[in-house]
Amino acid sequence: MQTKDTKSQFQAVLAQCRRMFNDKMKDYGPAWRILRTPSITDQIFIKTKRIRTLQTTAERLVDEGIEPEFIGIVNYAAMGIIQLRLGVVDQPDLSAEEATAWFDKVTNEAYELMNRKNHDYDEAWRDMRISSITDLIMTKVLRTKSIEDHGGKTIVSEGLDANYYDMINYAVFALILLNEEVKDEKEK
Repeated sequence: MQTKDTKSQFQAVLAQCRRMFNDKMKDYGPAWRILRTPSITDQIFIKTKRIRTLQTTAERLVDEGIEPEFIGIVNYAAMGIIQLRLGVVDQPDLSAEEATAWFDKVTNEAYELMNRKNHDYDEAWRDMRISSITDLIMTKVLRTKSIEDHGGKTIVSEGLDANYYDMINYAVFALILLNEEVKDEKEK
């Protein structure tokens, strides 16, 4: 078992994502409440596609790295779970405080899921490449799109919420690894 403190690292990344969620709420309010889950899934698809492009090409025409995209994946996946629970509305219906409380509830559930899975998988994600984590997120996105195209019905597979939780956790793992890379570079 690694000596890294996954629990505190995970919580620190979730706090970073929460700050971005709250800052966006200050700018836009809970406008995302009108999004249907396929639209949220497509937003995650766009972010994951951009990460994959940045990981495979040297040229960047927009001066932003992949970190904000992974944060966006966490936040949109949390929104997707909230939408599954509350349903889609025609007009935003949550205050910023209510939306943040829902965000905290969902990300806490993702954290608890991570703890259970991380125990069983013995922190295997720590030995993965960030590009592989990106590919796993894309796989989850494509699975989610397929489930959505089938009206949310599955035969033997996990449902939409399970895929969104996995997207959150994989994106947090990628952010932890990115933070460790930055720390290692500074220590050289």
